[in-house]
Amino acid sequence: MSTEIRLAFAHPAERSEATAEGRPLDRISLRDHIVEVEIGAFQAERGRTQRICFNVVVEVQPVTGPIDDDVDRILSYDHLTEAIAHELAAERLNLLETLAERIADRILLEPQAVRAFVRIEKLDRGPGALGVEIVRSQDGHRHEEQAHERPHPRLVYLSNSAIAAPHLSSWIDQMQGRKRPLILCVGAPDVAAPQTGHRMTQRRIDLLAIEQNAWVLAARDPRCVVVSTRTELDWAMKNGQICVWAPSKIVLDAVDGPSAQPGEAVALAAWFAATFEAGEMLVIGAELPDNPGVPLRAVPVEQTEL
Repeated sequence: MSTEIRLAFAHPAERSEATAEGRPLDRISLRDHIVEVEIGAFQAERGRTQRICFNVVVEVQPVTGPIDDDVDRILSYDHLTEAIAHELAAERLNLLETLAERIADRILLEPQAVRAFVRIEKLDRGPGALGVEIVRSQDGHRHEEQAHERPHPRLVYLSNSAIAAPHLSSWIDQMQGRKRPLILCVGAPDVAAPQTGHRMTQRRIDLLAIEQNAWVLAARDPRCVVVSTRTELDWAMKNGQICVWAPSKIVLDAVDGPSAQPGEAVALAAWFAATFEAGEMLVIGAELPDNPGVPLRAVPVEQTEL
């Protein structure tokens, strides 16, 4: 038992050695790699960075034949730091467990990688280090990196007058008949939102006002489903579901977030369109923003044909 406890708190390299089976594998490691990042599920962890420490060990298949001092023949430790940087830059995460899983999955895409030990610790949440450690392996088969290309959706911004238009269902009929996935975006309703006088809380209230209006749109047509996460959006685009974007989670979790404020709803929708590599964005009943980053086309509310 004492050995098991010691190994539980030992460096991943010791766990790797203690749990090795069969012929020995080579190992590469990254020790005490510290990055400042915004992460965490608690409100107190939003809007501020904290130190996160990474310890990673990867068991790799020994190189056959001479290495010839060629870096291309080995799994470089740069791949470990790059995997960490890539996953930290992808989106803001709440859980260390999620981050560890994604880092291990990315490392195990490397052909030589067999097992990955990933330990991540928060250094600033208490008197000690708080963290998680996972072990993931290839399990005897090689994972191939999936080159699933995300579809390029058609985004449509609907003003409040467009949401209330009698030919809303006709517009949706026309857009649904085209090949690209359809995502609908809205702004806040024509009702003043509560004012807090505090930038961060006001931003959340203004985003929630947009989401309230998304539910108003969903009530107008049962084909429209309100979605808030990338996972939901990816699934919906692949399965032909019409989405209404609820922006809070994606906006607040974005590492490189939008410069547009929630009150600039069309510009915010254009940022989202660019993020999801939309092929086109229609704006019905509202003015076009400057420098949108995606092709826009304005449509008046009176126009029935899109």
